[in-house]
Amino acid sequence: MTATLAKLCNLAHGRLDGITESAAAGADIAAIELNAAEVPEGGMFAAVPGTRTHGARYAQQSAATAILTDEEGLKILREAGETRPVLVVDDVRAVMGHVAAEIYDHPSDSLTIIGVTGTSGKTTTTYMLEGALLAAGCSTGIIGTTGTRINGRAVPSSLTTPEAPALQRLFHQMLSEGVTHVVMEVSSHALSLGRVDGVSFEVGCFLNLSQDHLDFHKTLEEYFQAKAKLFDPAGPTHAPKAVVCIDDDWGVRMADIAAGDPDVQVTTVHTQHRVTDKTPAAEVFAEWHAAAATVATNGVQHVELTRNNTDTVEVEVPLPGAFNVANAAVAWAVLDAIGHANHAAKSGLAQVRVPGRMERIDRGQDFLAVVDYAHKPAAVAEVLATLRAQTEGRVLVVVGAGGDRDSAKRPIMGAEAAYGADVVIITDDNPRSEVPSEIRAAVVAGAKEAVASGKASSDTVVEEIGDRGQAIRRVVELAHSGDSIVVAGKGHETGQNIGGVIHPFDDREQLAEALTQRLEGSAD
Repeated sequence: MTATLAKLCNLAHGRLDGITESAAAGADIAAIELNAAEVPEGGMFAAVPGTRTHGARYAQQSAATAILTDEEGLKILREAGETRPVLVVDDVRAVMGHVAAEIYDHPSDSLTIIGVTGTSGKTTTTYMLEGALLAAGCSTGIIGTTGTRINGRAVPSSLTTPEAPALQRLFHQMLSEGVTHVVMEVSSHALSLGRVDGVSFEVGCFLNLSQDHLDFHKTLEEYFQAKAKLFDPAGPTHAPKAVVCIDDDWGVRMADIAAGDPDVQVTTVHTQHRVTDKTPAAEVFAEWHAAAATVATNGVQHVELTRNNTDTVEVEVPLPGAFNVANAAVAWAVLDAIGHANHAAKSGLAQVRVPGRMERIDRGQDFLAVVDYAHKPAAVAEVLATLRAQTEGRVLVVVGAGGDRDSAKRPIMGAEAAYGADVVIITDDNPRSEVPSEIRAAVVAGAKEAVASGKASSDTVVEEIGDRGQAIRRVVELAHSGDSIVVAGKGHETGQNIGGVIHPFDDREQLAEALTQRLEGSAD
């Protein structure tokens, strides 16, 4: 598991500084890291330009044998008296994935890598695939928002999609431990920043697209084009198989992009979900079609999936919500594409539990209480619509918006909450470096405008409570028998970022404690 510096130079189409070609041909590189302090001897430090400073300024903290950087980084290094050899390229991120893959001997070539992208549902879909594959007897790794696991065992990782060096190292570790299949979330940031360059995907999956990350991508079209890198035949990361949900216009477009290569096996999936009057998806033939689900009293859904209008299979979806039918349908289509759509896989899918995704918190109360990661307008709307369809009483929601993120979605979050709920408690999410009250004000304004305009019911109650714990206790206090409440936004997270400091906070624990206190109080 090494590559010579000379070989890496040729691969990256760069130039070497501070070392002869003959010496570079004998210089083995055994690792690559973005964090200077974590580079082992014999490794390479990838010094990338940042928003505030250049990574080359941290080279002295590294035990690296060589440094990968750009012209600006080279200048910084030499002015600081750095004498180690430098591989100089035009754009470090553009080559880093391929360099890392070479150093770790291209581990993804020997793995079945399934990449899942979309605005909502990535984590749930990857959990469904992991559960199904494990049940089918496959040694399986998973990489995503809630962390990384190998056959169910947690291993250290960071970011939804790790940076290229960490990702390739993870693949190498998984391969060495006998993993055969890897299911991973692929974020738009990862695609834009080249984190998955050098990954050999077997299947690319597209779920949906709605407003998110516009602080990074600026427009929805730019956001879509970032996702499309996983499917564009002209790109370096497209897979030989694509599974695309065509419940929205974006999905129809993505299927067309993937089909631009006649050698790509494109599988389309359509459900009774998200299709609007202007969306042609309902009229487009899909290989897999999901009928309307039947929902048990405990929220478990049963849905018939039909392939090419002939073969039908009934799948049990253990999570509520029409959007989870779509996630399960895509997961099943992927399993079919890789030859694992069998009874064992179906049983495994039926047992899946996803942290912080429509997660029920039950302390014996006579109303439904769930925690969900919904932190985008469309996701909030879908969660509330799901609860509305399954609730005899009222729907109550605790909702907020994160700081240092797309500010345009804040009033939309408030509006969607008011459209879908009878009681809206607006609180802090992760304010980060922003003033919490200013974030809340934007969400409140959206909710109140929805009520004032008549688009939301005039009976909708809107309250603002900054302290998230108090907001959760308040929504529990207001709930009646037969109601449904959802605490939205943070899901599986166990901390709240206020002013750059992470304070311990878990919506699930807070909701459970509030429910217990209510029940104990009623027993007095």
